[in-house]
Amino acid sequence: MSDTGTYLYAVAREEVAVCPLGVADADVRTIVRGGLVAYVSSVPMERFGEEPLRRSLEDMDWLAGTARAHHRVVNAVAAATATAPVRLVTVYEGDEQVSDLLERRAGDFAEVLAQVTGRREWGVKAFVDPASEERLDERSGRDGCEQAGKPGKPGTAYLQRRRANLRGREQNRRQALARAEHIHAALATVAVASRRHRPQDPRLSGRADWMLLNGAYLVDEGRVAEFAGLAEELGGGGIEVTVTGPWAPYSFTVMETR
Repeated sequence: MSDTGTYLYAVAREEVAVCPLGVADADVRTIVRGGLVAYVSSVPMERFGEEPLRRSLEDMDWLAGTARAHHRVVNAVAAATATAPVRLVTVYEGDEQVSDLLERRAGDFAEVLAQVTGRREWGVKAFVDPASEERLDERSGRDGCEQAGKPGKPGTAYLQRRRANLRGREQNRRQALARAEHIHAALATVAVASRRHRPQDPRLSGRADWMLLNGAYLVDEGRVAEFAGLAEELGGGGIEVTVTGPWAPYSFTVMETR
């Protein structure tokens, strides 16, 4: 077996200049077959072989650095031409396997590339302002205090306050989730395709408030301003809507390559 393997980043129809270094600080090159172009680099099998890769994936620092390099290359290609990104850490024993992939899956790649041509992925997140729940709790608490002032057992008044607070929180959550559904449905009417991802953990989002929506939208380049304007209109009332992008179309193109 060779000491190096072939790391695959993305597939496109056009060969474009790619400036950033790839994973393991390797130069990025191309493999051309049947009208398709694979963007690849050579990586040491002592780290990217099947067995050592299992250990490498448990190293969070290594994984984060590899992911950054992978996305850097994919984004550079996607900025220049329609691109089908490949899953993180897709490694083949050599260039011949990648060339065979391009021939074997040519129809699948062609279909994916046709879908994303002239379009980019945009991310939209919606957050609920935690202060909205706090204000509700305060109102509920005042109501409970008034009830506590009436004749009755103190324990009963406390339970009434707790129930009012819980009912208020639950009502707020239901309303917020309904707003998220509305935001997603409205944005989907402007996009060519849409996906809803799991809400991010606050440790990843960097925010303490509740993420209601974590959506991805494939948008025609000519409708980006319309899409962004609609997203802005859909915010307010305790809901903050943020738009990020454009991104390589990971949510709409990544497919199994084995």
